[in-house]
Amino acid sequence: MRLRGALARNPAWPVNALLLGYPVWWALGLADFAWFLLAIPMVARMVAWRTRAKRRIRVPPGFGIWLIFLLIAVVGIAAITQTAPGTIISPVSHRVVSYVDRTLLYVGVTVLLLYAGNLTEKELPRRRFAWMLGLVAIVTVAGGLAGMVAPHFQFRSPALYLLPQSVQANPFIQASMHPGLAQLQAVLGSTATGRPKAPFDYTNLWGECLTILIPFLLIGWWDRGTRRQRLIAAVTIALAAVPLLYSLNRGAWLAAVVSVIYLAIRLAARGKAAVLGGVLAAVAIAAIVLAANPRNLVTSRVKHGKSNTLRSQLDKLAIADGLASPVLGYGDTRQQLGSVKGIAIGPRPQCPICGQLAVGSTGQVWLTLVSAGVAGTVFYFGFFAFGVWSFRRDRSPYGMAGVLVLLLSFIYMFVYDAVGAPLGFTMLAYALMWKNDIYRRERRPPTAVARAAAGGFQQRPYRAEPALAGAAIP
Repeated sequence: MRLRGALARNPAWPVNALLLGYPVWWALGLADFAWFLLAIPMVARMVAWRTRAKRRIRVPPGFGIWLIFLLIAVVGIAAITQTAPGTIISPVSHRVVSYVDRTLLYVGVTVLLLYAGNLTEKELPRRRFAWMLGLVAIVTVAGGLAGMVAPHFQFRSPALYLLPQSVQANPFIQASMHPGLAQLQAVLGSTATGRPKAPFDYTNLWGECLTILIPFLLIGWWDRGTRRQRLIAAVTIALAAVPLLYSLNRGAWLAAVVSVIYLAIRLAARGKAAVLGGVLAAVAIAAIVLAANPRNLVTSRVKHGKSNTLRSQLDKLAIADGLASPVLGYGDTRQQLGSVKGIAIGPRPQCPICGQLAVGSTGQVWLTLVSAGVAGTVFYFGFFAFGVWSFRRDRSPYGMAGVLVLLLSFIYMFVYDAVGAPLGFTMLAYALMWKNDIYRRERRPPTAVARAAAGGFQQRPYRAEPALAGAAIP
């Protein structure tokens, strides 16, 4: 009863549990499912708000665009049995499992966006919100460093023991419920090296999430933090350069460069000398790390682009499949017919991973093209583009970081899938910008009419921008 009362008095507990407890979710093997599991109490709370007339449920700018994408993604089940051009006939049951998992994730992050945005400043202060996202960035850097020290460390999560043996062998289940510190891959030659991934499933997700979360570390821990928090933020950002380099994530490297340029320009324009100094210091440390790198990993990684041809062929096939079913897509990804060397080359005992790779696995834009068609792709990225446009005039630290995160999604869309933690953190960035906009609007000065009624002087009235205004469900 005491626990129920405490949860009732703290409506932000699902968001707190997600962010503060993320390492625990990962260790339990439930990190990929936490986005939907925690959406259940969020929905219950919002229903209570609505039915008991305690508060209206607001929606963020452009939410209608996202709802259309969500509708297309759900209705895509109608095409789940069809075979896309250039792909093999695969078991429908496998497609349904993948479709359900991805759709639940889309629904979960949608609920999270609405719930976090509707919490008041007292229930979920913006500063604490950014602080928690920054805390996950610290955990991500710690996981990256641990992956470099002990790349072979992995364990069976408690959730894995609850599943039957037949399900445990599934590659998706193995990745999400068999946590490890690094992903062993022979990227630079024939010898496999450890690429940091904790607390996520894959090293590409690790790099993407790191670059998404670092801006909030700057806001919540450096710009708005205590002296001790600033020291922790500075050390974390300095150390982040090492695992980021050894992750060999070219997409994350590009995103990091774009982030530094973006933040330097925005901070210089706002006169934020202290934060700008921190960013420039991080750049200097990264340059030192690169100069001290004995193996010159950047040059080696650029030369060893074995996946370039494979990615190019899969991307072309994804475009063809998206055009073949432009309205609904095919509900889920498909497997390529053959391989880059020919349609007759596929998995065999000597090479079980040869050929028949997943079409749509090389980037979010390719995933949405196959699973949701051209229409779904337009509405998916249209939502985030609308967010960038809506909050472009927000010069606060929250707006600055949030817009950067949305912009990064357009860099990553060609190289990494966003389904999972990257999409969840991007939605939280959207929610934080939306909360900040609501907070600023509620504290704007009264209009000229209100001032006149109160006996004050006349002043030119403020005209709200429709693009920035969050609508509300009456």
